[in-house]
Amino acid sequence: MRAGKLDQQIAIQRFTNTVDDFGTPVETWTTLATVRAQVIQQSTEEFIRNFGASDETITVFRVRWIDGITTADRVLFDGDSHNIKETKQIGRRAGLELRCQRIA
Repeated sequence: MRAGKLDQQIAIQRFTNTVDDFGTPVETWTTLATVRAQVIQQSTEEFIRNFGASDETITVFRVRWIDGITTADRVLFDGDSHNIKETKQIGRRAGLELRCQRIA
């Protein structure tokens, strides 16, 4: 994986529960890592559903290997949140491909 192709910056976040000063549980997203990434593919598809038409934007990111990333995490890119739908290992822990869907 060439460093020059990793030209975008993304933040990988994990959902956590914390307790505020009043003892109330607060659900927040905590940043696990801010890494350099390459945008491999970005596409938008339109689907007809029960409630009408909807758009899905799928983005594939390539990053260096980070241990413990799951589909329960999310990616922040260009101010938008993306759900991680699939993770794919590149080589022998050389990198990861993250297939993500933008949250509307």
